[in-house]
Amino acid sequence: MTWQLKDLNTLLTKHDGWTVTQTQETLCLKNEDGIEAFLAVAGEQILVEALLFPQKAVKDVSALNDTILRTHKLFPLSTLCINEINGESYYAAFGSLSSQSKAETVVIEVATLFRNIEAFLELYQDYL
Repeated sequence: MTWQLKDLNTLLTKHDGWTVTQTQETLCLKNEDGIEAFLAVAGEQILVEALLFPQKAVKDVSALNDTILRTHKLFPLSTLCINEINGESYYAAFGSLSSQSKAETVVIEVATLFRNIEAFLELYQDYL
């Protein structure tokens, strides 16, 4: 089975503590701590992503980037990137998986991303 947004909406809505809102092309997920992540299906891939903080809030971008490259492997199933939104750069965390993944795998990916976001924010706080 290849996941579609409506099916993912049904699956993720069942998770205690998460609220899910569907737009035309994405799901907005919010956990009990108020952290928002966005999920999209693109071909054979499901991508779940959350913004962490704007690059302009970082005191020393080079030092943070160096630390990220040395520490991101400590966090399972999640990767960090820099996205440009409306001309501004933002650090973001994301996870991706096959659009044919089992339901349990999708839930694990989202839950792990939410946990890792909290850890990323704590670990990189000194750079903000």
